[in-house]
Amino acid sequence: MVRLVGVDLPRNKRIAYALTYIHGIGLTSARKIIEIANINPETRTVDLTTEETVALRQTLEESDLKLEGDLRRFNGLNIKRLNEINCHRGKRHRNNLPVRGQRTRTNARSRRGSKKTVTGKKK
Repeated sequence: MVRLVGVDLPRNKRIAYALTYIHGIGLTSARKIIEIANINPETRTVDLTTEETVALRQTLEESDLKLEGDLRRFNGLNIKRLNEINCHRGKRHRNNLPVRGQRTRTNARSRRGSKKTVTGKKK
């Protein structure tokens, strides 16, 4: 099992897709990293040699990407800053509502949670 940046990569996937399990690396970034590390994109994680694993580690360390904990901390601090300055986006985050202008009269269920039925008035 290959472990990079504190994440166990899946064993039987191609290395490009396995790298996407690291928070902060998408498919495009993964392909660039593999190209820089001179690894065959068809290689599966199980078949990586120790030299290739070391090359991947060095490439990730040398890259200026924020990964895993650093990226999560960065995003959390940004949201915290928005809350502290009491801006509109901060208020939306605080109230668990959509932040980017989506409608909430209908939809937005994933952000607002499951539906809470309110009984109508009786006559």
